[in-house]
Amino acid sequence: MKRFTLTACTALCFSGPAFAQQVPNATPDIPVSAQDRFYTSDQFSNTVSVIDPSTNTLLGVIKLGDQTPANLSPLYKGQLLVHGMGFSPDRKTLAAISIGSNSVTFIDTATNAVKHTTYVGRSPHEAFFRPDGREVWVAVRGEDYIQVLDGKTFAPTTRIPVPNGPGMTIFSPNGKYGYVCSSFSPETVVIDTASKKIVGRVKQASPFCPDIAATPDGKQVWLTLKDVGKVMVFDAKPPFAVLKTFDTGAITNHVNIARNKNGQFAFVTVGTENVVKVFRTTDFVQVASIPVGALPHGLWPSGDGTRMYVGLENADAVAAIDTASNTVIATIPIGQGPQGVAYVPGAVPVGDGRANLVPLAQAGMKIQLTLSGTGRSQVTLFDQGQV
Repeated sequence: MKRFTLTACTALCFSGPAFAQQVPNATPDIPVSAQDRFYTSDQFSNTVSVIDPSTNTLLGVIKLGDQTPANLSPLYKGQLLVHGMGFSPDRKTLAAISIGSNSVTFIDTATNAVKHTTYVGRSPHEAFFRPDGREVWVAVRGEDYIQVLDGKTFAPTTRIPVPNGPGMTIFSPNGKYGYVCSSFSPETVVIDTASKKIVGRVKQASPFCPDIAATPDGKQVWLTLKDVGKVMVFDAKPPFAVLKTFDTGAITNHVNIARNKNGQFAFVTVGTENVVKVFRTTDFVQVASIPVGALPHGLWPSGDGTRMYVGLENADAVAAIDTASNTVIATIPIGQGPQGVAYVPGAVPVGDGRANLVPLAQAGMKIQLTLSGTGRSQVTLFDQGQV
């Protein structure tokens, strides 16, 4: 009788969504461990913050450039406005986009060392590896193309023409399609990754999409429309029909997907409300609104979907959410102005992973200018709140 009970429990416990797949490539669940890392691209300190999610502590930062005002002169070295984030399927390489220096910086996740920098077109926004790791697709938002890089040498190989202002590319879990939303044109395109040809078009409800996510079950694609405070969902397979468009709130920034014991959910950052809203992907019903802190931006789930990590752009911090209870369990100080983020399971196979990191106190401190005489005005930079 005991043996039967154990077998039944095993079948029940391991047959649910929590043990199925996670983003980005329908990866099997990987429990949170000290070998995992969570990264943020810090736009104003020009750093990449590195967090150990097993303890929710900042280990240090990777310095890619100088802080303002040191970088207001000709930029002969270093990167400017570190913004986007992606990683390789073998979890050995991080890709950090700098929109001010038009670059993709490739970082070794085990050593935190920069191993290559590739310069692309004007103001790239996001970069991501194909699921097979052979290519990196860079959405060059200041242009009208996707710049494709070799996944091993990181050298440019080809350009894929797309509508003006590509915002981000995400791939279907099987690697067949690349979904490219636009930040300047009201259209998302679907590209066949083998032929590099556009095979589908989805009309956006507005021109400004900064972020896009594909569900790990391979059924849906979610995208945010920041300028009108909406989310769109379309079918991940031909004819790529729109399934739902709904209001989420002003300054809807990013969206990502997590699967846990309760099902599959979309998490959406809403800047003006300082919350993350959670929706079931089965019926698009909102199940939670989680207060997280000032201006939530990028977000990414842990390798087992039990947590969602959120960059807080105006708080210089990360909020860690328990996805079962939809509550914040930790807030972690980081570099300045986090934008894109990435959770990389098993990023550091051995060791403590602290090599080449700089303390936040050295790389992230605020720089103050001393004025002669009494200041007669006050300026707030990049608040992005509603007037």
